[in-house]
Amino acid sequence: MLKDEMKRQMLEAMKAKRTVEKDVLRVALGEIQTIESRSGQDATDEEIGKVLRKLIKSNEESLAASDDAAKRATLEEENGVLGSLLPKTLSPEEIVAALEPVKDAVLGAGNDGQATGVAMKHLKSTGAAVDGKDVNAAVRAMRA
Repeated sequence: MLKDEMKRQMLEAMKAKRTVEKDVLRVALGEIQTIESRSGQDATDEEIGKVLRKLIKSNEESLAASDDAAKRATLEEENGVLGSLLPKTLSPEEIVAALEPVKDAVLGAGNDGQATGVAMKHLKSTGAAVDGKDVNAAVRAMRA
C-alpha cells in the first residue's frame, strides 16, 4: 500500500537527515490521516494519489509566485519526492495511442473540451494513469 511506502520512506529520510523529504512526507501523511478520520476507513491508494497531486499543485502555484531561489529549490525538491510516489503517467504520445479505439469519437466531438471529455472517459475506463494537461495536449494533437 502506498501509505506504508510513504511511512517507510519518511523513516529513511529521518535517519538520513533529509529534512525536506521528511517534512513533505509528514505533511502528506497528515492530510491522509485527516481523510481517514473523517471517513472512518483507511485511505485508498487512489485517495492518497489525489492528496499527493493536490500538494504538488499547491507547490507549483507557489513556485509560479516565488522569486526566492532557496524557496523554489525546496518546493521543487518536495515535488520530486511527492511525484516519485505517484504511478508513472502516460506521455501525450502514449495517450494518443491509447485513444485509438475512440479516435472517431474524439475527432467527431464539437470542440476540444468535449473531445477531452470523451478521451478522459475512455482513459479512466482502462485504468490509465494520465495527467489532464497531457490528455488535453494529446487531444489537440489528434484534432490538428
